[in-house]
Amino acid sequence: MLTLPVLNNALSKEREMDLPEDVFGVTFRPDVIHEAVICYLANQRLGTHSTKRRDEVSGSGKKLWKQKHTGRARMGEIRSPLWYHGGITFGPKPRDYSYAIPKKVRRLAIRSIISERIRRGTLKVLDTLEVNEPRTKAFVENYKEIIGSSKTVLFVDEVASKNVLLASRNVPGVDVVSLNELNAYNLAKYETVVFTENTLSKLAEALRP
Repeated sequence: MLTLPVLNNALSKEREMDLPEDVFGVTFRPDVIHEAVICYLANQRLGTHSTKRRDEVSGSGKKLWKQKHTGRARMGEIRSPLWYHGGITFGPKPRDYSYAIPKKVRRLAIRSIISERIRRGTLKVLDTLEVNEPRTKAFVENYKEIIGSSKTVLFVDEVASKNVLLASRNVPGVDVVSLNELNAYNLAKYETVVFTENTLSKLAEALRP
């Protein structure tokens, strides 16, 4: 079993929690993580880009001049891609970029990232994640040691409270997500990841192989 210290509101060690080694003690798999991150980013694309083909731009379809004996290059309609304001050749059209990868691959990517973070010491566990009022000052005051020691920090709670979301949204490099929003991309993006004890326990249960 793996053990991690659980920090209280004063960010001092309260107790230790045990984590299953078959979940959070796996080998680092950059290939699987890469696949999961690329899939996530592809699924975020709107795919609304669009250009006009030669049949969609405005302009006459009449032949500009006769084919031969003018001394000029042969030319058809003014909507040709060779002309200014002509159609675009092989331009992008609206499309769906999304695709799916197996659930086992997604789970392995998350297990791999968290396992590596535990080995490197960039994963912390809090007893609770809370602030008394929805103010940035209150959030920074509570977690200034964690925020000050890293350029970017991701806080993960089972269900992020409204006070915490409002208090943290103006802090540079800090993001707060609920457990159901967690994915390989945001786990890999931030320098330090902070879980609440209950959230990490539920995640361990969900990721069991």
